[in-house]
Parts: sequence; structure tokens; C-alpha cells
Amino acid sequence: MEKGFIIRKATGEEMLALWGVREIKKASPTAKFFYDNISTGNTVFWTLDHDGELLGELYVFLNLEDKDFADGRNTAYLCAFRVKKEYRGQGYGSRLIATALEDLKQIGFCRATIGVGSEEPQNVRLYRRLGFITKIKDCHYDPCGMDENMRPRYEETVWWLLQKEL
Repeated sequence: MEKGFIIRKATGEEMLALWGVREIKKASPTAKFFYDNISTGNTVFWTLDHDGELLGELYVFLNLEDKDFADGRNTAYLCAFRVKKEYRGQGYGSRLIATALEDLKQIGFCRATIGVGSEEPQNVRLYRRLGFITKIKDCHYDPCGMDENMRPRYEETVWWLLQKEL
């Protein structure tokens, strides 16, 4: 990786700052869900930084209610993967995901899942290139996108849950 680029684990407080949340009690249900899971160790928040600027983020949920996504033992779910537009296509996002996957493998996980919209061909190609080739199911919700009752929000669009063996 080029000089000044760092992939690291970050804190729940850093996630709140990134999401523009000043007080957890005023946070959206989804922000609260992410923060609580990071704080309890059920989620690892990975960042890609360059000279103090956040360029990318990735959240790895170890255990979720829907065990197809993450079962706490063998399968973990990669969620909310983003890289700033001007840094896409240069391999930084692939390195961020590879680092998180290697960490999962070292702590005993053997599979990872990731969600992608079928209408996002660029992301589908990226995830397939990274080894997420098995389609587990069609989804109408993201288990980490919460409504006001802290239940996963239903979405009209269909997206796929893809899996990779580690």
C-alpha cells in the first residue's frame, strides 16, 4: 500500500463522528444499531485512511438474527462498504475487504457474506472478482438497516446475498 495509507480497526465513537452523530440518543435507529454492535464487539469497523482523512469504511457483523448473513461462528456479514469516489478503481477497496477477510479467517470464521443490488453491475463484478460467487438468496431487507422499531427495514428493490469461502 502506498505511503500514508492505513487500514485499521476503528471505534464506535469514530463511526458516530463519520455519520455526523453528536449524541447517540439523537442517532437514527441504524446508527444506534451499528454503534451498539461495535461497542459490544459483535461488529468490527474497518477504515481506510490516508494522512488522517477517511477514504473508506467497512463493517463486519459477526452474529445477526438472520443466520444466513452471520451466525457468530462460521459466517460473518460485510456491510456498508464504501470508498470515496475519487479513490475507486485503484485497489484500495479490494485491500480493505481482503484485510477484513484475513482477520475473519484468523479468528476462525470460514465464510463471509455481502449484499449487493442486482442493478449495481460494477459492485457485482467487484464482489465476484473478490470471490463472492455463491448466491445465498434474494433479499428485501438489510439486517443492519433498522426502522424506528429497531427491526430491519423492508425494501422494494431486490438485492442478493453473496457468499465467499475463506
